[in-house]
Amino acid sequence: MTITHPPEPGTALWVYAHPRRGSFNDRLFRAGTEALSTRYRMLTSDLNAQNFDPVLCDRDLGDLAGKPGNIAELAGAAYARGQQPTDVRQEQAKLAAAELLIVQFPLWWYGPPAILKGWFDRVFTSGFAYGDVDSELGVPRRYGDGGLVGRRALVVVTAGEDAGSIGPRGISGDIESLLFPVTHGVLWYVGIEPLDLHVVHDADDLDAAAVEREVERLRHRLRTVDTEPARPFRRLRDGDYQGTRALRADLLPDRTDLHIHVAPRD
Repeated sequence: MTITHPPEPGTALWVYAHPRRGSFNDRLFRAGTEALSTRYRMLTSDLNAQNFDPVLCDRDLGDLAGKPGNIAELAGAAYARGQQPTDVRQEQAKLAAAELLIVQFPLWWYGPPAILKGWFDRVFTSGFAYGDVDSELGVPRRYGDGGLVGRRALVVVTAGEDAGSIGPRGISGDIESLLFPVTHGVLWYVGIEPLDLHVVHDADDLDAAAVEREVERLRHRLRTVDTEPARPFRRLRDGDYQGTRALRADLLPDRTDLHIHVAPRD
């Protein structure tokens, strides 16, 4: 069973995944957390500085270590027994407290760094973040529902490529589709409402003046983050998916791209 965790109003968590101090990402992290701290109780998870271990393994299973079975289900059972490792419980406590989540990382090989993927693997445990069923509708509490409803998330990502290369027709793939596994497959899956991406293009080639412009652009974004509309992903419980959980045949019937899972804005 999934326990819904009401967030603490006025609390924000910034999850940061970059290994180098003094880097452009580090500058964004420090400027962003400072800007938000004027309005929020600011929590941080600087994964590299914490030496967070991203590998989900037997040590996450408590007394069930070595038992045959699905490792995600066993990790969920360890959560229910209160047997998760201290580092995971600390991260879950921060996440449970936050009403606003900022996830910042560089785009490496067209996805997040391994340490952030591992943070999702170990922290978004069955029972904590997902796993229950809506008793009235008979559907899992996922995709717009789950243990972490009531939260919004801003993904801040730096990319070495220009806007055309990772745009809708870009050779490297549309950044919205590249990060669909994060925005939809992780955040929306457990009920967290993602905002539109905050992307810094050509991040490897910024001069000092451009760095300052990007820092200020992030500060400006954070000043308005409380009133931004969330991305209107379709919710599983609303009836747009039936049977196989594929989008109904009458909705956008000629399209198969990932953007079909975003409902029209009102």
